[in-house]
Amino acid sequence: MTTKPSVLFVCVHNAGRSQMAAGWLRHLAGDTVEVRSAGSEPAETINPAAVEAMHEVGIDITDQTPAELTWDTAQDSDVIITMGCGDACPVFPGKRYEDWKLDDPAGQGVDTARPIRDDIRARVEQLLISLPRPAGK
Repeated sequence: MTTKPSVLFVCVHNAGRSQMAAGWLRHLAGDTVEVRSAGSEPAETINPAAVEAMHEVGIDITDQTPAELTWDTAQDSDVIITMGCGDACPVFPGKRYEDWKLDDPAGQGVDTARPIRDDIRARVEQLLISLPRPAGK
């Protein structure tokens, strides 16, 4: 493998869970992994409770914008992590898929987002261990 692996996090609104997961992976992996996130029905903005919860651990996700899941983005990703997007997530042969069962922080406060944030961190840490590394990394 000569290029870095790419991971796509997908949830319905791309405003909470997938944005927190992408934030954790960027924070923990640095530039060794290409990080993407998208939603089957993207929201207008990121969930403020997710932003606050991530800010509490020193990760700023305010520069991220909910994006629509596209066929090309999924096709170009090595690992696709779904978080409740159901049938809207395309399936490509040969891709690694994981479906993370996580509560949705939509419409909830930061007290609800914190345990979700912490659960996501643990899952991202395990994901990172399992990702292939480019030669020389």
